[in-house]
Amino acid sequence: MEAEELRARLDSANPPRLLDVRSPAEFEAAHIPGSHNVPLDTLREHCEELATYLDDDVVLVCRSGQRAGRAGEALAGAGLPGLPVLTGGVSAWERTGAPVNRGRERWDIERQVRLVAGSLVLTGAVTSFLVPGAQLLSAFVGGGLAVAAITNTCAMGVLLSRMPWNRTPSFNPREAITRLAGDNG
Repeated sequence: MEAEELRARLDSANPPRLLDVRSPAEFEAAHIPGSHNVPLDTLREHCEELATYLDDDVVLVCRSGQRAGRAGEALAGAGLPGLPVLTGGVSAWERTGAPVNRGRERWDIERQVRLVAGSLVLTGAVTSFLVPGAQLLSAFVGGGLAVAAITNTCAMGVLLSRMPWNRTPSFNPREAITRLAGDNG
């Protein structure tokens, strides 16, 4: 679903519910007003339970559309096939000038991955002048990035998302599911 179409549907008499599957830190930094945050990992863990509170009038949202697509696949397996995904995610939403609730600004996971991967590659390359074999660090990181692209997953991103600076102390999966259930209907 394109951002313009979602804006029109949100302004209608029966707006869809928005399920944002980004991390709590990403959600806190910027989210579409009225959306519910259930991170992808939590959604996968509680997929069957969530499916009982959802109907086909839910739009899945993330930063770019990738994680929301994976959430759609998980929910389809729980009996909710064909849930729409916001094309281009919150990034596309913002580009249309649509409203966004903002909180504490944080670097998104993709930017953090670029910083860490680039730093490791640079460290391996520079250190290799002093320590034979240090260039293997650069090769290892490069290989990991290639696998991440091929599989459309990112182990480094998953690890970074679990770091303390990417967590919010207030996120509680049970409370998120309860809020979502309370907004059902």
